[in-house]
Amino acid sequence: MQTTLVADHVLLPDRVLEPGVVRVEDGVITTADPVGSDGPPRDPDTVRLDGRVLIPGLVNAHTHSPMSIMKGVAEGRSLLTKEGWFQCIRVLESDLVPDAVPAAVAVSCAEMIASGTTTFADQYFFAEQIVPVVDRSGMRAAVAYGIVELGDDDARARELAACRRFLQRAADLPPRVRGWVGPHAFFVDSTEAAIAAEMAMADEFGCGLHAHFATSGEEDAFCYATYGTSAVVRMRALGLLDRRMLLAHACTIVVDDLPLLAGTAVSLVLAPNVCMASGATPPPFRSAIDAGVTVALGTDNVCNNGSYDMFAEMRAMGRLASFVSGRPDALTARELLDMATVAGHRALGICPVEPAGSIAPGAPADLISVAVPALHRGPAGMQSLHSALVYGGSGGAVRDVMVDGRWLMRDRALLTLDLAVASARRDSDAGNLLAARTRHAQAAPMRG
Repeated sequence: MQTTLVADHVLLPDRVLEPGVVRVEDGVITTADPVGSDGPPRDPDTVRLDGRVLIPGLVNAHTHSPMSIMKGVAEGRSLLTKEGWFQCIRVLESDLVPDAVPAAVAVSCAEMIASGTTTFADQYFFAEQIVPVVDRSGMRAAVAYGIVELGDDDARARELAACRRFLQRAADLPPRVRGWVGPHAFFVDSTEAAIAAEMAMADEFGCGLHAHFATSGEEDAFCYATYGTSAVVRMRALGLLDRRMLLAHACTIVVDDLPLLAGTAVSLVLAPNVCMASGATPPPFRSAIDAGVTVALGTDNVCNNGSYDMFAEMRAMGRLASFVSGRPDALTARELLDMATVAGHRALGICPVEPAGSIAPGAPADLISVAVPALHRGPAGMQSLHSALVYGGSGGAVRDVMVDGRWLMRDRALLTLDLAVASARRDSDAGNLLAARTRHAQAAPMRG
């Protein structure tokens, strides 16, 4: 299947085509060239994207798609501490049933597609309910089964067995949807016995690990008290740094440990909006990048973020970086776009072809178009296109979305998911979840 795309602006790794022509064949970009003197192609397969910018699809490298069923419940509260997470979220999750997951995931996938995300990394339990919806959506994803053991031997055995069953079934999925292992948090919630089993399982199935890390310093406090080393140093001793792994948040990671991650398949995923909303310590973004660590972006859950908009994450990261460093442009617009595209793909490593996350021959045709008027761009000589996208763009400006050369959204119309139907079911499931939690809360004193 061939498609020829013509857009007013095409964002290449080293320049901008104005206008440009991108040709796609069998889901892969074959050429990206400026429009010639004889005008744009007039082939039957040509799609005109007039008044639009064509850019690589965005990567949300850390989220929890089923949690849209609890969207907004944690506003004004921090989920980056074990206590906050347990009291606000875990009590609800104890009443969550598998049948309530698919609609919530469909809502999340629809919202991600509509705001320009083509690839994401998920981490949650009931993962077997997540992947069919992701497959139907047409998105690319690494879905990790979230393992929560809280030091309980029975829970550990149960969760590891469930993760294994999930990975066995995930082996039959299309290549763009992968099954991963998802320890909730090393040391804080995942004992070394669990860590050893999780590493062995990731090796057996050839997949990555996706965990929360350094959200509030609890891992380092434990490791210093127990082993006399930082958490990263202890992780290296256990062999964790020898595997592909996403470490989400990294707010309190020890800066001197960052060189240990350079040159590895371990990536840090920063979630600036959740970091600020939680009043957390800003992550050492510049030190990590300068040390050669892969640094990507994610939204985390929408319980207190409230949005899957990766444009908002880029903008928040840029503002946060300048604020904490005390200097403007601490992260350039180009760096921010790279964090949300190329670095995200490098972190996940699930694209079958390279260079993923860019518009270049051989790259997967994961593309989005953004309406030029919606950017409110300054004069071309005054504001770069990169700056206009990061600081003037939003998910609402996205018009078209393509993954592997297949349209998932055209002119704002979702083609693979019905958001209205999914939202209605999600809201009904949320009502049932709240009712179950209320019943159990009222019955608790009677059981005592």
